[in-house]
Amino acid sequence: MAPKRQKQKRSKRGKTKITLPVSEEAEPVNMESMGHPEIYPLVLTNKTQEIFNCRIDEDVTDEQPYKLIRKEDIFSDFENRAAVSDFYPVKKIIQEYPGDELLLVYDKDFKYGLNFYLIGTEEGKENYLNPPEVPEEQEECKEHIPEDMYIYKPPISKPWVSLGSEKEIEEESVKESTKEITYMISRKRSEFGAPVKFSDQNASSVKDAYIECTAYPDKNFTLKQLERDVGMQVVPKIKDTSTQTRWTYPKNATTQYYPREFSEEEKEALGQSKTLTEFLNNVSISVEIALQQNEIMNTFINDWKSLAEEEGTFGDKTDTHLKEYQSFTDLHNLTEKMITCVSWHPIIYGLIAVSVAVRLSFEERVHISGKLLLQPSLILFWSFSDPIQPQLMLESPDDIFCFQFCPSDPNIIAGGCINGQIVMWDITAHADRIENVKAGGSRSKNVTLKPMFLLEPETNTEAMYIRHCAVSSIENGHRKVITDIHWLPDTFEINRLGSAFENRSGISCQLVTCSADCTICFWDIRPQKALTPQPPTEKKKEESIEVPFDVPSTFLHLNLSWKPLSKIRLSKGETTLDHCPTKLSLSGDSLLYKAQDKMLAQSKAMKAGEMNPYQNLEGGLGNHLKPIDDFCTKFFVGTEEGDVIYTDWKMERDPETGRFMTKKPLSLYTVHDGGVHTVQRSPFYKDIILTVGGWNVAIWKEGIMTGPLLQSSCAPKRYTSGHWSLTRPGVFYIGREDGYIDIWDLLEKTHEPAQSQNICVTMITYIKPWTFSAKQQFIAIADYYGTLHILEIPWTLSRPSTNEVSSISHYFEREVKHLEYVEQRKKIREEEKKEKELEMAKKKVETYQKSKEQLEAKLKMDYESYLELEKNILTNLGLIKVEETMSNMEMI
Repeated sequence: MAPKRQKQKRSKRGKTKITLPVSEEAEPVNMESMGHPEIYPLVLTNKTQEIFNCRIDEDVTDEQPYKLIRKEDIFSDFENRAAVSDFYPVKKIIQEYPGDELLLVYDKDFKYGLNFYLIGTEEGKENYLNPPEVPEEQEECKEHIPEDMYIYKPPISKPWVSLGSEKEIEEESVKESTKEITYMISRKRSEFGAPVKFSDQNASSVKDAYIECTAYPDKNFTLKQLERDVGMQVVPKIKDTSTQTRWTYPKNATTQYYPREFSEEEKEALGQSKTLTEFLNNVSISVEIALQQNEIMNTFINDWKSLAEEEGTFGDKTDTHLKEYQSFTDLHNLTEKMITCVSWHPIIYGLIAVSVAVRLSFEERVHISGKLLLQPSLILFWSFSDPIQPQLMLESPDDIFCFQFCPSDPNIIAGGCINGQIVMWDITAHADRIENVKAGGSRSKNVTLKPMFLLEPETNTEAMYIRHCAVSSIENGHRKVITDIHWLPDTFEINRLGSAFENRSGISCQLVTCSADCTICFWDIRPQKALTPQPPTEKKKEESIEVPFDVPSTFLHLNLSWKPLSKIRLSKGETTLDHCPTKLSLSGDSLLYKAQDKMLAQSKAMKAGEMNPYQNLEGGLGNHLKPIDDFCTKFFVGTEEGDVIYTDWKMERDPETGRFMTKKPLSLYTVHDGGVHTVQRSPFYKDIILTVGGWNVAIWKEGIMTGPLLQSSCAPKRYTSGHWSLTRPGVFYIGREDGYIDIWDLLEKTHEPAQSQNICVTMITYIKPWTFSAKQQFIAIADYYGTLHILEIPWTLSRPSTNEVSSISHYFEREVKHLEYVEQRKKIREEEKKEKELEMAKKKVETYQKSKEQLEAKLKMDYESYLELEKNILTNLGLIKVEETMSNMEMI
């Protein structure tokens, strides 16, 4: 066994103090692993240093750090101190040493781990005392070699020599012995805070003290039947036959003729006839009544149609359920991915874009980050005509979690990555590939229930990869995943301080994003005006940048240098922490629902030969723009903690420091018991907002600071997404984590969903409806397994009733009055509580005063009874006579 080394502690002067003795049996510690087999480290105590005259800083110094020791002196030390001697570990080396003197060297820097080391060979001793000299020729060559010149010597591979370190690494490494299992325990909201009752049970009453937990079927787990035995009975053969018949189709037949008229004589005779005059006098009253009725009531109205419209909201289940229309799955990508965002193409019907991301947790993503770099991050364009092959694939530097088409040009797309960068694509060059190729080439909206969509499969046999044309600067942007992105409308633009100005360009040039790094950023895609002129060398470098042939130069000025126009943080106030936004909704979002016709006109104008306005963008904001007065700069934000914040993006000057800072939130409500996944304005009411998060849903009205108009109860499963209906004001769709979708209809129920329908077996990640025509609507539902389900919305959920807009508006107004009433009652209750507290305090004071008077009266009575008792005692003893007593009584 190897000897245990002595525990040492070095003093200020470099001396060593020993606290543990050396074991009797010792083996020399060799430095062969470091390339010095002749060196043996030693620990010399103060006593040993005095015996051999090798004291630190006295006998051995920095100038002369070695000492020659005779072998005889060491042997005598062995005889005197035996195993206690510090040279005992190298006793064998000393005995076999051929010379008479050994070289002992002071190791000041502990290069070999101890304060001294012994050289055990004559050759090593000679090399240390007389180091070999470098030949003069080599020194002269070194002097003539310039410093900049470097001669490369390739490394020489050496064989691996195992010293047992891999076994120590394997023993010290942490290994998971069991597989990690995640459990989620939930219960009903009504059981929250209920008292828990425990009861005792006699263990002997149960056989062997064992209670069986019987199994039960899980309704969420379904099995698909792949094979089934079916028996059939013999039936007669049926044959279809047809014959050629003559087809007669109806034709419109017209005949032109001249009307027969009375002659002038007949007209005069008829006008003077008595019978005609009586007839006109008799029917004139009836004709006047009929004309009045025609003015009052429309006699040509279709009563059956109106009756069916009113009964439409109370149809059976076959008319109210979503019908499966089509589904899309990327079969070419073998990695497990989920759909993070869905968006229908604004003007091309039947074309839908989805972004996919690897479904990994943060720890798993960090662990295999190297492998993820080899996998492409894509946005896929699916068409109804080809459910297998995507039409376009937009490449991204990392997984996209949100994206949106530009409201001014549908060929411009902006997306937010998981690494905090914004990516821009321009698919103008590939617009012909995804255009409508129906007969006649017109993009008509007069379609049937099952239209022929957009693309011909034979012309799109291979998917096309499109590279991004600009990426934001990773140093100046977001630090974490971008959770939401919006284009600002083309009606206004903002500056660095958040003030709104008129937008003279007429196109959307600004974006707003929110991220998990607690910031909200505004971006401008136009080139910013440089404050200082660039030197000519930098201009030449910019001109010399080669752009790949397949990448458009629309946003080349933004690539890797794009910085946010302004950045705001949602502070929590007194603490140093900030709110973490997940979704936001601006006041201009409701305008984007009505921009479809405008985008269609702009795309037709661009096809007619006009220049794309995004090709020649003017430089940043100018001072000549006119500010917009009374512009609403407030917006709603949902956070990871379940808070709904109503705040202002316009900055204000701090009175203490003079700097511009973000305003404090106007209102903050913790309504949701989980992260907020949806913050969306109603397409019919610009001041009504829907928020979805955790286990409940809430509806808000802008300007009402007392709370939500509607707050649902706790759902059986967590909500993961939501969206308003595009045609019915009182309908919205909510997706759940168990694959169900809840359909809310405020005209039918306001406390629970009108119906629930199962769509898939996993979590629903995104919901996006789309109106194809007046008779047909679709809704896209994405799930966690990467499948996009296209369902057809039934007539009862797409066709609004006659007065639905006014009815839902009246419902919201009634809820606002209800909130105002509740606030008034709260104030009244607070005033009543204060009055009650004042009355209680007054009663306490009165009770205290009464008790004080009663106490004094009682003390007086006790004192009088004491005097009476004293008098009686003195009288009985004969010390006081009765007469004196009577006189005293009279005096009293």
